[in-house]
Amino acid sequence: MVWANLLRQSRDRVGMFFIVIMPFVAIVFVGFTIGAAGSSSMPIGVVAAEDDPVAARVLVELEQSEGLEVQRFDDVAALDKGVREGSLAAGLSIPSGSTEFPVTYSGTSGTGAAARGTIDGAVSRVSAEMEATRAAETAGADPEEAARLVAEAQATTTPVEIAGSGGDDRPQGFAYTAPANLVLFTFINSMAVAAALVESRKLGMVRRILAGPVTKRAVLFGEALSRFLIAALQAVLIIAVSSLVFGVAWGEPLAVAVVVGVFCLVATGAAMLVGSLVSSPTQPAVIGPTLGIILGMLGGCLWPKEVAPDFLNTIGYLFPHAWAMDALISLSDGRAGLTAVLPEVAVLSAMAAALLGLALWLFDKRALRDG
Repeated sequence: MVWANLLRQSRDRVGMFFIVIMPFVAIVFVGFTIGAAGSSSMPIGVVAAEDDPVAARVLVELEQSEGLEVQRFDDVAALDKGVREGSLAAGLSIPSGSTEFPVTYSGTSGTGAAARGTIDGAVSRVSAEMEATRAAETAGADPEEAARLVAEAQATTTPVEIAGSGGDDRPQGFAYTAPANLVLFTFINSMAVAAALVESRKLGMVRRILAGPVTKRAVLFGEALSRFLIAALQAVLIIAVSSLVFGVAWGEPLAVAVVVGVFCLVATGAAMLVGSLVSSPTQPAVIGPTLGIILGMLGGCLWPKEVAPDFLNTIGYLFPHAWAMDALISLSDGRAGLTAVLPEVAVLSAMAAALLGLALWLFDKRALRDG
């Protein structure tokens, strides 16, 4: 039964296109959009008063920072909009007379995080310079003398060179879009495969199988296993190609396997639930993408959650996509292991158990008993 289901899926050319080709088209397109791949500089926006001396010094530092393209904005609303839309890697607001400079950026975008780090460095240098000037003046130097002493100290500072780790300069956007598209397409394509389950019910195939030396439990297990294998093959394909072609680092293999495996169980449960409920083989093809995209939006698969309102992010945690994304993003930096994502794994496991339990009960009731 498992082999028959897999063979039937392999003959579906449209379905195979969405499993094999479409995820990588999305990874490339969204990766370039979010990560600003191929750009030699990171655009950042700054809102600052023209006559503020602190703002002027910070702006000079930012403009001298390698890899930054500084753009001036008149108000914070326009600045935040640029960050949300992705035209800016980060935004810095410098209120006049304040010592707190709010920074807006996407924490799940490699470009945004890099821009934030560069901004922090520039602000820290200005802060250190101002503190040194203040200390010199407190010691009795006049402003001109204090400025000269600070300049001399900066000129004689020993430069520190940070050695690279040997990694390449691949676009950081792919590190976000690969996990996002794994979650998105594994779920959507699993839901689309539910059409075969509806056909099996309508044609009475399950009833004919039960006429042979096959137990009802074996039939239930076979249907669930075939859907799980399709979901797992989709996930493994995305992981393998994104690693080899785009250089995406997924993190600790065991932890990634556990997270992906549990999410595939969730997708399997959702697919079997839809396949047990709907009455036409064409319905899963409509329900699957619609539901998958909506849950993907709520879970951060289509854009970083930092650019979405808090209430939408809160709603997103009612569904599996947000938990899977949190786990995969945490693992992608290479520092987190299985222990770090156990809460996400526990929630996904509970969701998988609930969906599979309900789906198998309905399938037993509608397909195995009614044929």
